[in-house]
Amino acid sequence: MRLTRTGDLWWKTAVVYCLDVETFSDSDGDGCGDFRGLSQRLDHLHELGVTCLWLMPFYPSPDRDDGYDITDFYGVDPRLGTHGDLVEFLRLARDRGIRVIIDLVVNHTSDQHPWFRSARSSRDSPYRDFYVWRDEPPEDGPSDVVFPDKEDSVWQYDEEAGQYYLHRFYKHQPDLDVTSPDVRDEIARVLGFWLELGVSGFRVDAVPFLLETAGALDAEDLPNPHDFLRDLRAFLSRRSGEAILLGEVNLPYPELRTFFGDEDGDELTMCFDFPGMQQLYLAMAREDASVLATTLRERPAAPKDGHWATFVRNHDELTLDKLSDDERGEVFAAFGPDPSMQLYDRGLRRRLPPMLDGDPARLRLVYSLLFALPGTPTLFYGEEIGMGENLAAEGRLAVRTPMQWTDGPNGGFSAVEPDHLVGPVVEGDFAPAKVNVAAQQDDPDSLLSWFTAMIRVYRRCPELAWGDGAVLDCPGAPALFVHRSDLDGQTVVTVHNLGREPVATRLALAGVESGDRLTQLAGSGGFRGSHGSGGSGGDLTAGDGGAVDLDLAGYGYCWLRIRRRGTTGTG
Repeated sequence: MRLTRTGDLWWKTAVVYCLDVETFSDSDGDGCGDFRGLSQRLDHLHELGVTCLWLMPFYPSPDRDDGYDITDFYGVDPRLGTHGDLVEFLRLARDRGIRVIIDLVVNHTSDQHPWFRSARSSRDSPYRDFYVWRDEPPEDGPSDVVFPDKEDSVWQYDEEAGQYYLHRFYKHQPDLDVTSPDVRDEIARVLGFWLELGVSGFRVDAVPFLLETAGALDAEDLPNPHDFLRDLRAFLSRRSGEAILLGEVNLPYPELRTFFGDEDGDELTMCFDFPGMQQLYLAMAREDASVLATTLRERPAAPKDGHWATFVRNHDELTLDKLSDDERGEVFAAFGPDPSMQLYDRGLRRRLPPMLDGDPARLRLVYSLLFALPGTPTLFYGEEIGMGENLAAEGRLAVRTPMQWTDGPNGGFSAVEPDHLVGPVVEGDFAPAKVNVAAQQDDPDSLLSWFTAMIRVYRRCPELAWGDGAVLDCPGAPALFVHRSDLDGQTVVTVHNLGREPVATRLALAGVESGDRLTQLAGSGGFRGSHGSGGSGGDLTAGDGGAVDLDLAGYGYCWLRIRRRGTTGTG
């Protein structure tokens, strides 16, 4: 595929890397990461192959919800630096070919935000209508509590205001009323401000809640809330043709698909594939790929210029809320049996390496599958070195521990005394003494080196992002997940064994003729094929009817490119 046809849609082949500035690298020894520290670590991300950084909130905040309780949508938290430090970071990232997207958290504010302070002070305040107020909580209003361990209602009485206000999250985060034209205009100004400073888009937090109108007066008479999302996308496109909206929409596929804007594709540019992620964990727990295969077959296609974003772990709880109670119980039993590892009775607060007992073969299998799945792979900081969690930290903070750069004090994150750190470092088998960047960057057998090589392979396979994909049947081999992608006469086939036992199978590849070659692009040890050998980059030769015999070790995987006779492919 020609780059001139795809360059404007950079997000389809991007490698997205999410990080929190305050836990990434501390440059001034105060125990908190900052933009200057992040800037000094950009070469690590560039060498890894990251092409897009997603920054968690860095705005001024009382920090009662890890920065998601914001007091100034136009500011930079002084602990993290200044606007000058941010702009310098953006320039340095751009010099390395790395785009930056930032969190857009505009479904609520902090109760310390000047808008809310003014709103609660008087019913005549110009900001009163920025929020949702009621004299009494409505019987037919929203009632679902997002954090059931902390809140028992979505309505909070405010003594100063003399009314109840709506909060779908914590009570210290009053909801903005997006039915207000003034609120919508302000949100657009926020987007415009950051676009002018050089960001390439926004990860939109909790999109269904952002569009929620159930608490508004006369909600049934309001315009379609998706019109607001269309307006934001249109504004974004006018201001910056390359900018994207990446949405957090944890809904079943039929509802999730509407947030793209249906066939028009005029709302979100990308949506995270939450259903696919949850089925992946169920498939891993069962060592049976069938549930994942079924889900991927059911996943609706994104619009022409849209895309799915795939992930194994994010900054939040590892939610399993779309699984049945029994299915969730299976995943808990396999990966988080202790109640301290679980959260809200619906998810896990663990990172993948401890869940897999640090098994290097299984880790590589899962991340190979992440890159092979149709969609844009999204990594959470530290995944490239196999970081663990610290369950002593509260709630979701267990997976938001300081980045581990060296085996020195505080993992090289900061020179401050440990009790002054922004959060506790990981301890035990995944502590910095055993898991860190410095020890892995020159080790060809390390997970970091593996990630770097895998990202190079992924970037050489445009079929995965642009091609027509299909999940292939593997009769008699339920542990195998086989996916095929075709584009402009080129084909890539990826095979993953989710089971611990070796598997032998025969693939019948339509359109492949006897004598066509299959070149191994990536794979783990123990892979063999008919008429050739794998595991060392050897070619296979297809038999009659495009048949290829494969033999994968437990937790083995391979990526194959089909070389048809008489053609000279690349990659």
